[in-house]
Amino acid sequence: PAKHHVISNASCTTNCFVPMIKVLDDAFGVEQGFMTTTHAYTGDQSLVDGPHSDLRRARGAAVNIVPTSTGAARATSLVMPKMKGKLDGISLRVPIPDGSITDFVGTLKKNATVEKINDAFAAAARKGALSKVLDYSEDPLVSADIVGRSASCTIDAGLTMAVGRMVKVCGWYDNEMGYSTRLVDLTRIVGTRRAKKAKK
Repeated sequence: PAKHHVISNASCTTNCFVPMIKVLDDAFGVEQGFMTTTHAYTGDQSLVDGPHSDLRRARGAAVNIVPTSTGAARATSLVMPKMKGKLDGISLRVPIPDGSITDFVGTLKKNATVEKINDAFAAAARKGALSKVLDYSEDPLVSADIVGRSASCTIDAGLTMAVGRMVKVCGWYDNEMGYSTRLVDLTRIVGTRRAKKAKK
Protein backbone atom coordinates (compact mmCIF):
# COMPACT_ATOMS: atom_id res chain seq x y z
CA PRO A 1 0.00 0.00 0.00
CA ALA A 2 1.22 3.48 -0.88
CA LYS A 3 0.58 4.93 2.59
CA HIS A 4 2.27 2.21 4.69
CA HIS A 5 5.97 1.76 5.40
CA VAL A 6 5.52 -1.30 7.64
CA ILE A 7 3.27 -4.05 6.30
CA SER A 8 2.22 -7.46 7.57
CA ASN A 9 1.43 -10.78 5.92
CA ALA A 10 -0.78 -11.57 8.94
CA SER A 11 -0.96 -15.27 9.89
CA CYS A 12 -1.65 -18.54 8.11
CA THR A 13 -5.05 -18.72 9.82
CA THR A 14 -5.96 -15.14 8.89
CA ASN A 15 -5.01 -15.90 5.28
CA CYS A 16 -7.41 -18.85 5.39
CA PHE A 17 -10.24 -17.12 7.23
CA VAL A 18 -10.46 -13.83 5.33
CA PRO A 19 -11.40 -15.43 1.96
CA MET A 20 -14.11 -17.45 3.73
CA ILE A 21 -15.66 -14.33 5.24
CA LYS A 22 -15.20 -12.28 2.07
CA VAL A 23 -17.14 -14.77 -0.07
CA LEU A 24 -19.91 -15.18 2.50
CA ASP A 25 -20.24 -11.44 3.04
CA ASP A 26 -20.30 -10.63 -0.67
CA ALA A 27 -22.93 -13.29 -1.39
CA PHE A 28 -25.14 -13.18 1.70
CA GLY A 29 -23.85 -10.62 4.19
CA VAL A 30 -22.25 -11.71 7.48
CA GLU A 31 -23.89 -10.53 10.70
CA GLN A 32 -21.64 -12.25 13.25
CA GLY A 33 -19.91 -15.50 14.01
CA PHE A 34 -17.26 -17.60 15.70
CA MET A 35 -14.35 -19.44 14.14
CA THR A 36 -12.32 -22.35 15.44
CA THR A 37 -9.06 -23.35 13.84
CA THR A 38 -7.94 -26.91 14.45
CA HIS A 39 -4.26 -26.23 13.98
CA ALA A 40 -1.10 -28.31 13.78
CA TYR A 41 1.16 -27.67 16.76
CA THR A 42 3.71 -24.88 16.36
CA GLY A 43 7.26 -24.02 17.33
CA ASP A 44 6.38 -22.21 20.55
CA GLN A 45 4.94 -25.42 22.04
CA SER A 46 6.97 -28.10 23.79
CA LEU A 47 6.63 -31.79 23.03
CA VAL A 48 6.37 -32.42 26.78
CA ASP A 49 4.95 -30.31 29.62
CA GLY A 50 7.13 -27.27 30.30
CA PRO A 51 7.13 -23.55 31.13
CA HIS A 52 5.02 -21.19 29.02
CA SER A 53 3.15 -17.96 29.71
CA ASP A 54 0.00 -19.67 28.38
CA LEU A 55 -0.61 -22.55 30.79
CA ARG A 56 -2.48 -24.54 28.16
CA ARG A 57 0.38 -24.18 25.68
CA ALA A 58 2.71 -25.28 28.46
CA ARG A 59 1.31 -28.79 28.12
CA GLY A 60 2.88 -31.41 25.86
CA ALA A 61 2.00 -30.69 22.23
CA ALA A 62 2.43 -34.28 21.07
CA VAL A 63 -0.10 -35.78 23.48
CA ASN A 64 -2.81 -33.13 23.92
CA ILE A 65 -5.48 -31.13 22.15
CA VAL A 66 -4.52 -27.66 23.37
CA PRO A 67 -7.20 -24.92 23.35
CA THR A 68 -5.62 -21.49 23.01
CA SER A 69 -6.17 -18.06 21.54
CA THR A 70 -5.96 -16.91 17.94
CA GLY A 71 -5.91 -13.38 16.65
CA ALA A 72 -7.21 -14.41 13.22
CA ALA A 73 -10.84 -13.44 13.78
CA ARG A 74 -9.94 -10.01 15.12
CA ALA A 75 -7.26 -9.53 12.45
CA THR A 76 -9.93 -10.05 9.82
CA SER A 77 -11.39 -6.67 10.77
CA LEU A 78 -8.07 -5.05 9.78
CA VAL A 79 -8.56 -6.45 6.27
CA MET A 80 -12.34 -5.99 6.27
CA PRO A 81 -13.13 -3.07 8.65
CA LYS A 82 -16.88 -3.72 8.38
CA MET A 83 -16.31 -6.97 10.33
CA LYS A 84 -15.00 -5.17 13.43
CA GLY A 85 -16.73 -6.47 16.56
CA LYS A 86 -18.60 -9.18 14.65
CA LEU A 87 -16.12 -12.07 14.79
CA ASP A 88 -14.13 -13.97 17.39
CA GLY A 89 -12.54 -17.37 17.72
CA ILE A 90 -10.17 -19.86 19.31
CA SER A 91 -7.50 -22.30 18.22
CA LEU A 92 -7.27 -25.99 19.02
CA ARG A 93 -3.64 -27.10 18.64
CA VAL A 94 -3.53 -30.79 17.78
CA PRO A 95 -0.68 -33.34 17.66
CA ILE A 96 0.10 -33.28 13.94
CA PRO A 97 3.05 -31.47 12.31
CA ASP A 98 1.21 -29.79 9.43
CA GLY A 99 -2.25 -29.33 7.93
CA SER A 100 -5.00 -27.29 9.60
CA ILE A 101 -8.69 -26.46 9.17
CA THR A 102 -10.76 -23.38 10.00
CA ASP A 103 -14.39 -23.94 11.02
CA PHE A 104 -16.70 -20.91 10.86
CA VAL A 105 -20.19 -20.86 12.36
CA GLY A 106 -22.11 -17.66 11.88
CA THR A 107 -25.32 -15.84 11.10
CA LEU A 108 -25.87 -14.35 7.66
CA LYS A 109 -28.10 -11.45 6.68
CA LYS A 110 -29.96 -13.64 4.16
CA ASN A 111 -31.19 -17.22 4.25
CA ALA A 112 -28.80 -19.57 2.50
CA THR A 113 -28.77 -23.19 1.42
CA VAL A 114 -25.80 -25.54 1.31
CA GLU A 115 -25.98 -25.51 -2.48
CA LYS A 116 -25.98 -21.72 -2.74
CA ILE A 117 -23.09 -21.39 -0.28
CA ASN A 118 -21.00 -23.97 -2.10
CA ASP A 119 -21.84 -22.39 -5.46
CA ALA A 120 -20.57 -19.03 -4.18
CA PHE A 121 -17.27 -20.54 -3.07
CA ALA A 122 -16.85 -22.59 -6.24
CA ALA A 123 -17.37 -19.48 -8.37
CA ALA A 124 -14.91 -17.42 -6.31
CA ALA A 125 -12.30 -20.18 -6.56
CA ARG A 126 -12.70 -20.41 -10.35
CA LYS A 127 -12.50 -16.75 -11.26
CA GLY A 128 -11.91 -13.40 -9.65
CA ALA A 129 -9.69 -11.70 -7.09
CA LEU A 130 -9.60 -14.70 -4.75
CA SER A 131 -8.97 -17.40 -7.34
CA LYS A 132 -5.21 -17.47 -6.67
CA VAL A 133 -5.63 -18.01 -2.92
CA LEU A 134 -8.94 -19.88 -2.65
CA ASP A 135 -9.57 -23.49 -3.67
CA TYR A 136 -12.77 -25.55 -3.59
CA SER A 137 -13.05 -29.30 -3.20
CA GLU A 138 -15.84 -31.86 -3.09
CA ASP A 139 -13.41 -34.65 -2.15
CA PRO A 140 -13.57 -36.26 1.33
CA LEU A 141 -10.39 -34.56 2.54
CA VAL A 142 -8.28 -35.17 5.64
CA SER A 143 -5.35 -33.10 6.87
CA ALA A 144 -2.69 -35.12 5.03
CA ASP A 145 -4.37 -34.25 1.72
CA ILE A 146 -3.72 -30.55 2.31
CA VAL A 147 0.02 -30.73 2.96
CA GLY A 148 1.90 -29.14 0.07
CA ARG A 149 -1.03 -27.12 -1.29
CA SER A 150 -0.28 -23.48 -1.98
CA ALA A 151 -3.86 -22.20 -1.60
CA SER A 152 -4.52 -20.19 1.55
CA CYS A 153 -7.91 -21.86 1.91
CA THR A 154 -9.48 -24.99 0.42
CA ILE A 155 -13.22 -25.05 1.06
CA ASP A 156 -14.48 -28.53 1.98
CA ALA A 157 -17.89 -28.57 0.29
CA GLY A 158 -18.96 -31.75 2.05
CA LEU A 159 -18.76 -30.06 5.46
CA THR A 160 -20.95 -27.05 4.61
CA MET A 161 -24.16 -26.80 6.65
CA ALA A 162 -27.04 -24.33 6.71
CA VAL A 163 -30.16 -23.80 8.82
CA GLY A 164 -31.93 -20.63 7.76
CA ARG A 165 -29.42 -17.83 8.27
CA MET A 166 -27.06 -19.89 10.43
CA VAL A 167 -24.25 -21.54 8.49
CA LYS A 168 -21.14 -23.62 8.99
CA VAL A 169 -18.25 -23.52 6.51
CA CYS A 170 -14.87 -25.26 6.76
CA GLY A 171 -11.64 -24.37 4.98
CA TRP A 172 -8.45 -26.44 4.99
CA TYR A 173 -4.96 -24.94 4.77
CA ASP A 174 -1.34 -26.00 4.84
CA ASN A 175 -0.23 -23.68 7.61
CA GLU A 176 3.35 -23.77 6.28
CA MET A 177 3.15 -23.96 2.46
CA GLY A 178 0.05 -21.78 2.09
CA TYR A 179 1.46 -19.01 4.25
CA SER A 180 4.93 -19.19 2.67
CA THR A 181 3.38 -18.82 -0.78
CA ARG A 182 1.54 -15.68 0.30
CA LEU A 183 4.80 -14.34 1.74
CA VAL A 184 6.41 -14.79 -1.68
CA ASP A 185 3.43 -13.00 -3.27
CA LEU A 186 3.83 -10.08 -0.86
CA THR A 187 7.57 -9.89 -1.50
CA ARG A 188 6.92 -9.70 -5.24
CA ILE A 189 4.41 -6.89 -4.79
CA VAL A 190 6.82 -4.89 -2.64
CA GLY A 191 9.70 -5.54 -5.02
CA THR A 192 7.67 -4.49 -8.05
CA ARG A 193 6.54 -1.25 -6.42
CA ARG A 194 10.04 -0.41 -5.23
CA ALA A 195 11.37 -1.00 -8.75
CA LYS A 196 8.72 1.30 -10.25
CA LYS A 197 9.47 3.97 -7.66
CA ALA A 198 13.21 3.74 -8.36
CA LYS A 199 12.62 4.38 -12.08
CA LYS A 200 10.82 7.67 -11.42
